[in-house]
Amino acid sequence: MSNTQWWQTGIIYQIYVRSFCDSNGDGIGDLQGVISKLDYLKDLGVAGIWLSPITVSANADWGYDVVDYYSIDPHLGSMADFDQLIAETAKRGIKVLIDMVPNHTSIHHPWFQSALIGRDSEYRDYYIWADPKPGGGPPSNWRSMFGGSAWSYHRPTHQYFLHNFLPEQADLNWRNPMVKAEFDRIFKFWLGKGVCGFRIDVFNMLIKDQLFRDNPEANNDEGYEVKLLGQEPIYTTSRPELHRILRHWRQIVDKNGPGRLLLGETTMVYDMHQLAAFYGTHNELELAFNFAFLQSKFRARDLRRLVEETEAVIKSPDWPVWTGSNHDQPRFPSRWARADERKIRCGLLMLLTLRGTPVLYYGDEIGMEDTLVMPWRLQDSVGKRLWPLYTGRDKARTPMPWQSGPGAGFTSPDTKPWLPIGWAAHRNVEAQAAGSDSTLRFTRDVIAYRNQTADLQTGAYQSLPSPGRVWAYLRGSKTAVFINFSNLKITLDGVAGQVQLSTIRGEEGAQLLGELKLAPWHGVVVHLEGRPPSY
Repeated sequence: MSNTQWWQTGIIYQIYVRSFCDSNGDGIGDLQGVISKLDYLKDLGVAGIWLSPITVSANADWGYDVVDYYSIDPHLGSMADFDQLIAETAKRGIKVLIDMVPNHTSIHHPWFQSALIGRDSEYRDYYIWADPKPGGGPPSNWRSMFGGSAWSYHRPTHQYFLHNFLPEQADLNWRNPMVKAEFDRIFKFWLGKGVCGFRIDVFNMLIKDQLFRDNPEANNDEGYEVKLLGQEPIYTTSRPELHRILRHWRQIVDKNGPGRLLLGETTMVYDMHQLAAFYGTHNELELAFNFAFLQSKFRARDLRRLVEETEAVIKSPDWPVWTGSNHDQPRFPSRWARADERKIRCGLLMLLTLRGTPVLYYGDEIGMEDTLVMPWRLQDSVGKRLWPLYTGRDKARTPMPWQSGPGAGFTSPDTKPWLPIGWAAHRNVEAQAAGSDSTLRFTRDVIAYRNQTADLQTGAYQSLPSPGRVWAYLRGSKTAVFINFSNLKITLDGVAGQVQLSTIRGEEGAQLLGELKLAPWHGVVVHLEGRPPSY
């Protein structure tokens, strides 16, 4: 590929700031904590970091209910801290993405507080309001992603307002040109501060049906979020008017120079053609998360099928993006691997060798698992509302264990962290950095090899014939990946070349003379000699 961008050849690392590193001993991670770990991230080999929301929030949904889009949440630091972060990342060649939340604001945002004054308020039409149905009741059957109706009644003005998440998160009206103009200013402000792009929260929910038509009930074959919602969100997500907004945003970021990234959260999108549509004709998003892949079963046939479907519609120069964990999903070492070290390394090898941009969630590199959070320690509003049917998202948001012992290097030993620390004795950065056969060392080696290998950076993907539960694929012309997703030993004939990476360490450099032996849950990267194998 020509004219490749940093986000095509490099790794993006997601940081949940509150849980990454606490610099002042208050039990909450902060921007100075992120700054203190930049050398660690440079050594890991990442090209960019994505910060969870850092602007002022009422914290009903921990940053995703914004009160002020132009200021740093004081729990996380100051604008001076952010400026220092931009300067320090630039010294290390690391780009910074921030989370942008355009679908809704906190009900404590000045816009919404003004909208509550009355129907004639200057900011009333910044939000979505509707009269009750004839006879009373919400305007439609739309349900909140966090449970219950998506409508709340405001008795003083005799109207409902829409909130597709918490009642404390009021949905903005993106049919109002004033809202679009407000976000033009917000985007330009942060670009001016030096960010290289944005991860855009639930962008495909911005436009809703003007007639407030009822959503149909969900089919049994829908994805996880749709099943949780209980209805197909055809009138509340992925409306056709959305593409005009994406093209406009793309123009804004492109005016700030090359390499500016729009990375979209594609909520409840499981169809690959619909996913591909958000790329436009190379003029909308640069990357769109693939939730069908993230929520897939950890089986060769399922993952291979999803990658092949993605490759069929997201063609070069458009670019896929792959992730196994994030702040809303259980961590992949628990969900996919069930804490099995062999499976964790197979998952990392897969994520880091597919065509596309890998996004690692903080702790993925050490195989960090979900942490049990007892009901009285829950911070996630969704977990609090739905427990015990749903225990919430806190288990994937707990503090990073930098070392063993009290505080785990995340906070001071005598401080109670905002969420409990799990697995610090079992998994921590300090111990794994010293180990020659650790998951952290393996992750660093895979990233380093990827960063120096053109086939893995920009080479085309091609599925290779493979038996049973083995997934084999070619990257570029000479780099092949073989992963055994089974408890059986499997031997592949016709594989000639040199092993470059192996989930079983010590095999690197081995010469293959036509036979590859894979142990159970074993993956390798091979530099091929001659033609790819066929069976």
